[in-house]
Amino acid sequence: MLVLGSALCLTPSNATAQTALPAVTVDAPRPATARPAARGPTVRAAARTQARPPSANPAPSGSLTAGITPSVARALLYQAPNGQTETTIDRSQFDNRPSFSVADVLRESPGISVKQGNGPRDIGISIRGSNARNGFAIRNLVIFDDGFPVTQPDGLSRSDLIDPKAYGAIDVIRGPSSALFGNYATGGALNFRTRRGHTIDGVEYGVDGGSFGYLNNYLAAGKKVGNFEYSLFASDARGDGFIQNSWFNTQTVNFLGTLQATPDDRFTVKFINNNLDARVPIRLSLNQYYQNPFQQGCDMAGIAGCASVNLLNNGFNGTRTPITAIQAGLGREDRRTIVGGRWEHDFDNTTTWRNQFVFDDRNISQPTGATSAIGDFPSYNYMSDVTKRGEILGMESTTYFGAFYNTLTASSDSRHVMPGGNARLGLLQSNTWSDTTNYGVRAREELKLTPNLTAIAGIGWETTHLKGINTSYAYNTPNVPTATPGVPIVADRQFQNAAPELALLYRLNPEWLFRARVATGYGTPQVGNLFVLPNGQNGNNTQLRTQKNIGYDLGFDWTPNNTLRFSATGFYEFFKDELVTQATQVGAPNASYTFNAPRSEHRGIELAADWQFLPGWRFTAAYTYLDEVYTQYTENIVNGATFSFNRAGNKIPGISPNELTARLGYEQMWGPLAGLGAFVEVQWKESFYMDNANLLKAPGYELVNLNVHYKTDLVSDYFNSLSMYVEVRNVFDRTYVASANNIANSVTAGGIQNSAGVLANTTGSIYAGSPRAFIAGMKLAFK
Repeated sequence: MLVLGSALCLTPSNATAQTALPAVTVDAPRPATARPAARGPTVRAAARTQARPPSANPAPSGSLTAGITPSVARALLYQAPNGQTETTIDRSQFDNRPSFSVADVLRESPGISVKQGNGPRDIGISIRGSNARNGFAIRNLVIFDDGFPVTQPDGLSRSDLIDPKAYGAIDVIRGPSSALFGNYATGGALNFRTRRGHTIDGVEYGVDGGSFGYLNNYLAAGKKVGNFEYSLFASDARGDGFIQNSWFNTQTVNFLGTLQATPDDRFTVKFINNNLDARVPIRLSLNQYYQNPFQQGCDMAGIAGCASVNLLNNGFNGTRTPITAIQAGLGREDRRTIVGGRWEHDFDNTTTWRNQFVFDDRNISQPTGATSAIGDFPSYNYMSDVTKRGEILGMESTTYFGAFYNTLTASSDSRHVMPGGNARLGLLQSNTWSDTTNYGVRAREELKLTPNLTAIAGIGWETTHLKGINTSYAYNTPNVPTATPGVPIVADRQFQNAAPELALLYRLNPEWLFRARVATGYGTPQVGNLFVLPNGQNGNNTQLRTQKNIGYDLGFDWTPNNTLRFSATGFYEFFKDELVTQATQVGAPNASYTFNAPRSEHRGIELAADWQFLPGWRFTAAYTYLDEVYTQYTENIVNGATFSFNRAGNKIPGISPNELTARLGYEQMWGPLAGLGAFVEVQWKESFYMDNANLLKAPGYELVNLNVHYKTDLVSDYFNSLSMYVEVRNVFDRTYVASANNIANSVTAGGIQNSAGVLANTTGSIYAGSPRAFIAGMKLAFK
């Protein structure tokens, strides 16, 4: 069900220094007599999971932004490294609502923007506008699941496999982060942390159901037995969708197991599998959206407000016929499987060596338009690092050094889709063989200069090798399915990139933490970008360059008492050769193409607040302001001749200048109604430009969500607790744009740019958001 919403609580982190090894664990800290630093979790994480009455307000969770956590053991590098601008979203903020996709749990993190992709859980995630212009999936940030990479070596991530109910917390790291996370981390990183077995301590079964045929059955099981701890999550979600031809059926399994084999050795295994079968509607033009946002009655092409795609009647050449999504049977049938293993060894109380290997296979069949993408994309990722904690000249020090290698080799086809329904496939349109390899090293030093001042310096160096061969096929003889292969386009590009980073953290007193950071990021093109021309045809686009950015962050966290927490961050980022992806001409074999914008600037403000102003009452808010412009970019548009237009000073399309999510909630903390709670949530997104010329805007919106929930402990030999909730989303039934992809500008034969009125008829851009929806759920915990 394509519905948006979130209910997160963001709080600033503690004041003392943390090590460079962020953990995915949430164990209580070890006693003072235990082996320190090498393998335990954080005090901050333990604080999140401490026992409290089910009716009480959740304890402040995670951090509002970057801070420093206590100097206790951390086993992994990918949670919230010191000096980053970071938000941790705790499970207590989405456990009492029907969280279907990452959109439901990320929206209250400042700096985050989400939009609907091509599928029920295919959510585009943008950090500081980094991915706002992408038409599907996620780029320009790196994603981990319990520290295991979910971003493949070609930089592509998808959120289809993420069911929020599996997770105990999500770490959001904002700003250029390639020093620590490598290629594609120009916008930042996310780490999803599954619930640990000892926090589940049994079995939980839950079910959500509601409007538009939505039903999600899920199971969580976990335990810690001796030296072994495991957690298992499985879900089956399905629904009819609120847009015609958007039903879905998806199953997810997520397993994490850890064995303390010896006092010095820990082994962790990870398994994720997601199967997706979904129908996909065609994106609308702005005018079609105003006429028929949910594409009702679009059983045949030619109906007002109904989008269509032109399909080759014979599946390879000749006459085309306009067909709607439901006529053609457009959709996706994908599988994603991830298997990972990690070995950690403590040489002594201060030195830990870690080795990690991940196999990640993405198998796709995606007839989503005039062509269908078909392929299998297996990848391998290996990393090894050493962390040393100690002192340098009497100052607390954490030193890190690591190396990594990852590769993806695949052969994928693009086949014509033809009329006949059920996504009937025609002949081969093109084939792409690709090989993407990244390898490099990274180093990091964290030094506590004084009890109140910590300095961080890091650098990463990486080589990326892109190889590919693209062959397109023409069928020039009418009605004769004899292919004439075109001249293969060969790409063999090697990129070398380095990314330094510096940060300072100053704790003035227990109330004030000040932060300053300068960091860099880089992202190379993907092999597929090298073979698509601006008109959407296959061709040579191999001149693409690496995008690079340098960003400056200044911010503070203010915690005057345990009921009020406030955070503010200002940032200014300078991009060179920013990789921008936008739509091609309607009916082209490729829906989008990528180009380098020579210079651009991204700047903004991120605010977050958490205020428990009266017993039981809580107010949270996250606000993001973005001002992002091209500073050097000339766009060439062809219509017979080539016409050039200077876009310097124009707003970068796809980016909303202002976004706000706020929530006011109440939890009954005593008496016969203890455990009963409710909240009202408001989401506001301002209108934004859809084209490089800044002629056409997608409308903004305001949404209101209401939630009532109840949780109680059960006195039973078999049951632990019962949770129930009901939520009304989009209470006032507002029609709004959940996703608007960038559209290409066009010109007349005389070189005059077409007006906003013409652009408003350009299809391939808009999905509407969910109308008013009712969702109810319950969860029963067994001993």
